[in-house]
Amino acid sequence: MEMTVEPDASAASVPRPRAASAEARIASLMKDAPADAIGVKLSTPRRGCSGLAYSVDYISSANPMDERVATPGGDLYIDGPSLLYLIGSRMDWVEDDFTAGFVFNNPNAKGSCGCGESFTV
Repeated sequence: MEMTVEPDASAASVPRPRAASAEARIASLMKDAPADAIGVKLSTPRRGCSGLAYSVDYISSANPMDERVATPGGDLYIDGPSLLYLIGSRMDWVEDDFTAGFVFNNPNAKGSCGCGESFTV
């Protein structure tokens, strides 16, 4: 399972002021995390008009089926059932004047909804 949490080199052609790495954002989240948090977890719950969405939440215990990705700022856990949807994906954190959030370059996504909140494989 390959999952990177660094800036996407292909995103360089898209102007994104104040771009930061996902690793830096995870470090920031863990610095302000609840006392019992052991990391953040990426999952793909079923929701949205295309079927799946990306979700990043604090977790206080690890599921043995989850994949752990150690980053300098803290651990990222990838939901076991979501692994097949995320193989080869790249995750970054982007901020601009209007929004801030994780962005995903997922080669498995075959389509997404108009608002970009959900995807299908």
